[in-house]
Amino acid sequence: MRGGLWQLGQSITRRLAKGDKKAVARRCFATESELKKTVLYDFHVAHGGKMVPFAGWSMPIQYKDSIMDSTLNCRQNGSLFDVSHMCGLSLKGKDAVAFLEKLVIADVAALAPGTGSLTVFTNEKGGAIDDSVITKVTDDHIYLVVNAGCRDKDLAHIEEHMKAFKAKGGDVSWHIHDERSLIALQGPLAAPVLQHLTKDDLSKLYFGEFRVLDINGSECFLTRTGYTGEDGFEISVPSEHGVELAKALLEKSEGKIRLTGLGARDSLRLEAGLCLYGNDLEQHITPIEAGLTWAIGKRRRAEGGFLGADVILKQLADGPSIRRVGFISSGPPPRSHSEIQDESGNNIGEVTSGGFSPCLKKNIAMGYVKSGLHKAGTKVKIIIRGKANEGVVTKMPFVPTKYYKPS
Repeated sequence: MRGGLWQLGQSITRRLAKGDKKAVARRCFATESELKKTVLYDFHVAHGGKMVPFAGWSMPIQYKDSIMDSTLNCRQNGSLFDVSHMCGLSLKGKDAVAFLEKLVIADVAALAPGTGSLTVFTNEKGGAIDDSVITKVTDDHIYLVVNAGCRDKDLAHIEEHMKAFKAKGGDVSWHIHDERSLIALQGPLAAPVLQHLTKDDLSKLYFGEFRVLDINGSECFLTRTGYTGEDGFEISVPSEHGVELAKALLEKSEGKIRLTGLGARDSLRLEAGLCLYGNDLEQHITPIEAGLTWAIGKRRRAEGGFLGADVILKQLADGPSIRRVGFISSGPPPRSHSEIQDESGNNIGEVTSGGFSPCLKKNIAMGYVKSGLHKAGTKVKIIIRGKANEGVVTKMPFVPTKYYKPS
């Protein structure tokens, strides 16, 4: 979805306060009857969730607390997010790794079983179809999660290439996990609270690692990952157990971990310098331009073999013409599509995400600028409602990440 969810949250909060639900529905391009609902929908409503259309689903933008308070609580204590609108799927077969490597930039073969990585699905021009967290469960089983707004095009893309791969004798099949729900538990209390509900020792599960284990009496897929910059987990749970797992996690936290909506999720990921597909990553943006060069495995840089590899490897050698960077700015919070100028007033790029940082108490943003003007400390002007505001290119993440890694 275009535009920052943080700003959308502020707008929706104001409109809901005025009872203008029709305007909210118009803004989000869907009517309530058309929307899909997660298994936690009634649970959200019962807990004061303000439900809005997002990627074809009715999702909570926030609860009774403000987006500001919710963001701070995640960093201080913890948050529980319903991310069941996202699509989990498994690829299986002796050629599952070889098949996936035709579509993504990661060195999937080099992943140890039970580990994963962020990757990008690319098109023939090297642009991003979607970003995804992939996990090698075993050498013949890959588990991945794709974005809700990209589900239909991603699945069509995977299916088209799978048919061609299988027609040449490749051994791969897939299963879309629509029978499961996805819950994200994030923040400093995530691990101690989740530990109450499983016998497995979570201190031995590090960032990016995956296990299938019993949580609160049901078999779950557990990945130590998230979208906030905090330590945390994404828990794929059989849908019939989703509500009781959410209840158990909130109860074990004794009120410190709160249900948290998409508004705070957006401000948290922006503070962590993470891309939102549709804003900071799109079909015409390559992983190199997006600052995701680190996600291209060493072997893949040498061999290529994925869609758009010729474009991407040329950018690796010659450098891209534009680069994703962070900004801190004065004046109103920058918005998606705000023009970026150099100090002489020349256009050098565009903001893709922006908002007010609840943690830093200042405006932060990310966007794309011409190469050579991407160095930290470079002064820029960000145009908001026709007025130039001072800004400076800043290293990301804006807020230090706290991923749980071996010491």
